[in-house]
Amino acid sequence: MRTVNWKRVLLHVAFWLAYMVEDVALVYLWDKALPSALSDRHQLALAILNSLASMVPRLLFVYYVLYYNLPKLLAEKGGRKKYIVQLVLAFIAAVFFYRAVGVYFISPVIYGQGFTRFAAYFSGRFFLQMGMDIGFAAGVAIMIKLIRLQLAAKEREQELVRDKLETELKFLRNQTNPHFLFNTLNNIYALARKKSDETADVVLRLSKLLRFMLYETKSSRIRISDELKILDDYIALENLRYNDRLTLSFIREIDDENEPIAPLLLIPFVENAFKHGASESRFESFINLEMGLQKGILEFSVENSKEENGKLNDEKIGLTNVRRQLELLYREHEVSIKCEANVYKVFVKINLRRYANL
Repeated sequence: MRTVNWKRVLLHVAFWLAYMVEDVALVYLWDKALPSALSDRHQLALAILNSLASMVPRLLFVYYVLYYNLPKLLAEKGGRKKYIVQLVLAFIAAVFFYRAVGVYFISPVIYGQGFTRFAAYFSGRFFLQMGMDIGFAAGVAIMIKLIRLQLAAKEREQELVRDKLETELKFLRNQTNPHFLFNTLNNIYALARKKSDETADVVLRLSKLLRFMLYETKSSRIRISDELKILDDYIALENLRYNDRLTLSFIREIDDENEPIAPLLLIPFVENAFKHGASESRFESFINLEMGLQKGILEFSVENSKEENGKLNDEKIGLTNVRRQLELLYREHEVSIKCEANVYKVFVKINLRRYANL
């Protein structure tokens, strides 16, 4: 059973009430200009009755157009001539009906002027007036309907775009997780080959990371403190591979640990520093991380050593992925990359309070 859209019903009632107020005012002013012994209150009452009676042909024509003819015209790609002809015929019929209401009901019943002769029915001036009256009412109603349809179509289009962007974002996140897992499993494999006693600890840390990715990252945003925790776990896991060969520092200044951020947004930058910096270096290497958060503005820099003149491709899966995520998630962000002779630098600046709600 189809439910009644009361909001739409109220909007229609409001439209016709507003139209009726305008129509009553015109009829009253018209009657007021004619010689009459009636009081102002009596003339106003007659104007209201006149407007109510003449509302019938307007309503019939307007709703015929809105709910039958116009949808057919908009939906049909071919054969529109038939509906245009129907529209013209319906308009002519509405004008004749409007005139009949005036001659055979409004004049004799409301104004009491006696039964008007049939010949008086055909009056070019009145037909023109009533045609303009019906045409104006229908024109305003159709204009409102078309505007509403246009807005609804635009909203549907925005929903489709939003769904597409959300699907793309989910794909990017799902792509990041296997990529991150692949690199971590490589670390575990290297430790297992060495029969390191730290293998069990690494597996435990990995299970914590996987639990986080499975359950915590379902939310669109998490606290910055949770993002830092996962970063610390990941860094500790990676750092086990290098012992004293890697010097690592992580400086942070945060004014609000509850500031929301998209999950796993910063790991790809750190992962890139390990994979394409420390792991490819034959000598001592370093990774310097700095994070600052002040009033929603996050600044995150990653600086890592690399082989002299070594080539680092900043468009690896991780960074390409996170660039696109930033484009989808934050209206104000900046990513800059500098590749120098022995150092690779990444700087990220995000306005966390300019989150794009997809």
